[in-house]
Amino acid sequence: MSQRIQIKGTQIQVPNTVGAASSFSNATCVRLVNNGNSGRTITVATDQSGSTTIGTFSLLSGQTEFLEKNPWEVVFVGGGTDVQGASVGLTN
Repeated sequence: MSQRIQIKGTQIQVPNTVGAASSFSNATCVRLVNNGNSGRTITVATDQSGSTTIGTFSLLSGQTEFLEKNPWEVVFVGGGTDVQGASVGLTN
């Protein structure tokens, strides 16, 4: 069964520093895609100060993942500028 998504925001380049990290307009679900040739580490933090990291995971080259998070939490990528993200909702 294919997954259907509801687009809720414009796709952006995921920031690569905690100070610029994005909440994706307070999204609770973010679609992430790595368009680069290298794997990247995705970090979720409580806010842009980076005082508390919620967790990290690897996003391999060419991989797409859906990230569920709290609206106030922010996302950034460790290095690179090739990860894109958009606020989405899952419809099925």
